[in-house]
Amino acid sequence: MKIAVKTLEGKDSGEITLDKAIYGVDVRNDIIHRVVNYQLAKRRAGTHAAQTRDKVSGTGKKPWAQKGTGRARAGDLKRTQDRGGAVVHGPVVRSHAISLPKKIRKLALKCALSSKAAKGKLIILDDAKAKDHKTKPMAAAFAKLELTNALIIGGKEIDVNFARATANLPRIDVLPSQGANVYDILRRDVLVLTKEAVNDLAEKLKD
Repeated sequence: MKIAVKTLEGKDSGEITLDKAIYGVDVRNDIIHRVVNYQLAKRRAGTHAAQTRDKVSGTGKKPWAQKGTGRARAGDLKRTQDRGGAVVHGPVVRSHAISLPKKIRKLALKCALSSKAAKGKLIILDDAKAKDHKTKPMAAAFAKLELTNALIIGGKEIDVNFARATANLPRIDVLPSQGANVYDILRRDVLVLTKEAVNDLAEKLKD
């Protein structure tokens, strides 16, 4: 499948042929859903925790006699029913990550790319480089390309000036090609790839 290549100034810069095995696969929403869950679970810190009886500050001394007081027996005052006591079955520090086969993750990325291509939400840029780090000319360039909500994926390294010029633009994300992922592609309306990114993704997703 062929698609036009544009420059940052909005001018035509020829055409590029995209691999149908990457940009023309049937979109599997179930696969995409699994990978998005995988990504969001993996990024969770899992540092939430509650104090159990061994962690609550306080003495382990028996507060009153076992019998004869008319009160319920108690071994210490760290019980869950005591003020300042422990939490029962509270959260513990753990990893929320789940495992998912590499083939499934690759297929989901192909589905995400194909979804953007099928909806006409895929733009190919000749290059993603800026002459300076100023935001205003970059915003003007994006206005010509009608980019208000987009993910831009560059090559293995992002141009420093381009990264700085786009840093303050709302709803514009920039990633290197190795950072391309399903969640970030779906959360933005338009996907912008440089020609270098197309080559890198083809290498990454080849069977």
